[in-house]
Amino acid sequence: MILRCPACLALCALVLACGKPSGDGPEESVPGQAFAKGADISWVTELESKGYKFYNAAGQERECTALMKELGANAIRLRVWVDPAGGWNGKADVLAKAKRAQALGMKLLIDFHYSDSWADPGKQTVPAAWKNMNPTEMAAAVKAHTQEVLQALKGAGADVAWVQVGNEVTAGMLWESGRVAGTSVGEFVRYFHAGREAVQAVYPQARVILHLDNGWNLSTLNWFLSLMKGHALEYDILGLSLYPSYWEGGAYPDWKPRVQQFVSNLPSLHQASGKPVMLVEFGMPASEPEKAREALAYLFTNTRSLTYFCGLFYWEPEAEHERCGYDYGAFSGGRPTVALEPFGN
Repeated sequence: MILRCPACLALCALVLACGKPSGDGPEESVPGQAFAKGADISWVTELESKGYKFYNAAGQERECTALMKELGANAIRLRVWVDPAGGWNGKADVLAKAKRAQALGMKLLIDFHYSDSWADPGKQTVPAAWKNMNPTEMAAAVKAHTQEVLQALKGAGADVAWVQVGNEVTAGMLWESGRVAGTSVGEFVRYFHAGREAVQAVYPQARVILHLDNGWNLSTLNWFLSLMKGHALEYDILGLSLYPSYWEGGAYPDWKPRVQQFVSNLPSLHQASGKPVMLVEFGMPASEPEKAREALAYLFTNTRSLTYFCGLFYWEPEAEHERCGYDYGAFSGGRPTVALEPFGN
């Protein structure tokens, strides 16, 4: 059973990755390992550059990474873009943020988008510098980029525990050649394995995450997992996103149906993938912090007995509409709201 009592979490400054390195067959998390309670705070340096500051509940100014640890987080997730405008989420920016987490004894999840900007199921845009590459060259670029960033992190002493090869790749990545649709996987498996090989070369003990969106949508997830099993896709952890209350029809829908469905899906997804499962992105409306707290508490409570469920990351909790236009964070006026209280329990 995963240890999540407050006393155990207080002792677990170092988060152990669950599962075994890919290629070793069906995987289980190890009983007694620390559960990853994390946050993706990739926006933090850009927000700081605009003069924004962060405070704890008592109004004391804090650096955001340290504040997340103060709130109960033990891991940080950082996205990586290839050649981004302004340098945000590029190698140097990721390295600067990773050093903060390392200094605090926090584990790192590195999320490669393989794009110059956002990659998700609706867009997987090839980096400008890779635009005219054939699939062989593209795979080599994926491997070289992944290895270059990870080598920089390793050189700085960063403790990378998990690496996402692609972000929300339910429709593949690096379109069009890497698109996944129907019964076609295109060049996706080739590209994914190129990234995986780079991870293994630099951080042999890091766990490679396959990241899919809409963790409540079992039929789509089963389609993808079945398709990839037929093409021998190798990874260590199944990573999922869950945004249960996106604005629709003039209101935020009740969070319960999709969160409950997500929890109900976990045994089936674990069996279908043969891997541990991690919630690498979670978010709720910032304007409903009490409901966000309820949803987060429900997730922690109802996954406690699942030894194969090994972590949860809140996506950009420090973000606010007034600061960056994002409406699903968990801060107000630079301070954490009650939404994040379950992290400290």
